[in-house]
Amino acid sequence: MTTNNERQRILIIPGMGCTPVENCNWYSWLKEHLEKDPSGKFDVILEDMPDPHAARESYWLPFIRDTLKSDEKTILVGHSSGCEAIMRLIEKDKVRGVILVAACHTDLGDENERASEYYNRPWNWDVMRSNAGFIVQLHSPSDKCIPVDEGRFVADKLKSEYLELPRRGHFMGHQLPEVLKGDVEAL
Repeated sequence: MTTNNERQRILIIPGMGCTPVENCNWYSWLKEHLEKDPSGKFDVILEDMPDPHAARESYWLPFIRDTLKSDEKTILVGHSSGCEAIMRLIEKDKVRGVILVAACHTDLGDENERASEYYNRPWNWDVMRSNAGFIVQLHSPSDKCIPVDEGRFVADKLKSEYLELPRRGHFMGHQLPEVLKGDVEAL
């Protein structure tokens, strides 16, 4: 929990292939929206990830920990492959909370996803739940990249607050106001 004088750190972890991140999807919109909050309490980090086109765990997790400085007071917002990075991170690290947009738990039969290293072992759902103060998830039945059953499975295992949004595809638009719903409103 942040104190009155402490700014809430929020890390936005993009999907695979999103570079430069400032020009991709809704990431910059969210950063700007939170930074304009009249309370001035948000410190939002949006940086290009190393290895953006392969999104390998062995590159992304050390970057999130060591460069972006994730810790137990941090909220992480992930999209697509960014969700899987966050899920693996919270198998070991405590965080204030996570928001997962278009999460999955399998490599979807895709060679590039398989090579990303996230799917080569079972997920530790119980530890993930205990290491995150809250978990909010968004998915859409119209997502052509990650089937909605993947998102539903993750939501069931994580016992997340789950929002299923019709006609949103893979959430690649320029805004995503729904990401501010649920537990994150209490910030």
